[in-house]
Amino acid sequence: MLDHRLSSEYEELRRTVAEFAQDVVAPKIGEFYEREEFPYEIVSEMGRMGLFGLPFPEEYGGMGGDYFALGLALEELARVDSSVAITLEAAVSLGAMPVYRFGTEEQKREWLPRLTSGELLGAFGLTEPEGGSDAGATRTTARYDETTDEWVINGTKCFITNSGTDITGLVTVTALTEPIARSSEEGEFRSPVREISSIIVPTGTPGFQVSKKYSKVGWNASDTRELSFTDCRVTAANLLGERGRGYAQFLRILDEGRIAIAALATGLAQGCVDESVKYAGTRRAFGRPIGANQAIQFKLADMELRAHTSRLAWRDAASRLLHGEPFKKEAAIAKLYSSEAAVDNAREATQIHGGYGFMNEFPVARFWRDCKILEIGEGTSEVQRMLIARELGVTS
Repeated sequence: MLDHRLSSEYEELRRTVAEFAQDVVAPKIGEFYEREEFPYEIVSEMGRMGLFGLPFPEEYGGMGGDYFALGLALEELARVDSSVAITLEAAVSLGAMPVYRFGTEEQKREWLPRLTSGELLGAFGLTEPEGGSDAGATRTTARYDETTDEWVINGTKCFITNSGTDITGLVTVTALTEPIARSSEEGEFRSPVREISSIIVPTGTPGFQVSKKYSKVGWNASDTRELSFTDCRVTAANLLGERGRGYAQFLRILDEGRIAIAALATGLAQGCVDESVKYAGTRRAFGRPIGANQAIQFKLADMELRAHTSRLAWRDAASRLLHGEPFKKEAAIAKLYSSEAAVDNAREATQIHGGYGFMNEFPVARFWRDCKILEIGEGTSEVQRMLIARELGVTS
């Protein structure tokens, strides 16, 4: 018989993170958010809890858990605040996971213990100013210098999370390496093939410039910046995985990351329910709690429906990943549905709160500001629909 209930280990983790979110994050995060300040003390506590090491083996300093455990933690954090949740998601899914999935044993030993402990944060340098959703249109270049055995990187990346904090240790950069000219059977040369590779660039490397943080609509307590590389040199040993496999690598990372974002979006959607149920029970209008009005009850029912369905979707995708089954379509479904559910729930929560929903002292105002990016980051809703259609066998 199919059992959707969590095991005792998963439930203990979920409860522990939920208590941390309520007791530690909730009382402090509003001030960080309004100051647009990175919450180093909260992140440090998350490191001591082992959250940054959840899906990694103990031999690399991890907790020996899995992606499902990470999803549980992200959901509970996002029920309270998305800035904290996205810091964890990006550090694990985009920062440390590429090193774990594709790195050499030497690279894993060098970086993972510090990344899994939260001592350092990693970032993923993929998006470019003129690339957007077309991640394959990479313009950043990496030229191999045989005389010094180094990669020379030039280009710009944008919207990179965790890239400019005081504890950022590395950015994994996708770059166009030397195009390969391939000949046809008749001996004529075809157009060069775009060869994209991934390269680890440690923070502080000469030629690696981190711009000032963006002024954002939401996620104000997280770090997001533009990066530039000008004749930035790193040793050839910093190539991550096989040369020319960078595109395939980041597709895999994004597929997994969509499950994590779906879990985060589910948390935001559920947080909207939590706050709205509480408010509807205490706010009185026309002589009774507003929750006694059927119009409010129906809104809350629809909000819970969306949060519940989102949870089932991301857990299904995560389960397929853990069992080694194809999960691309299910990850796209989970990311698409949960992100749109988060936007819908944030809008309804703001409406239920009325004028107070427009005040930053109320969590739903923060939820409203944070939700929209979930329909954009790690693949827009349009990209998710394209992926789902492609997995159904529909091609253009």
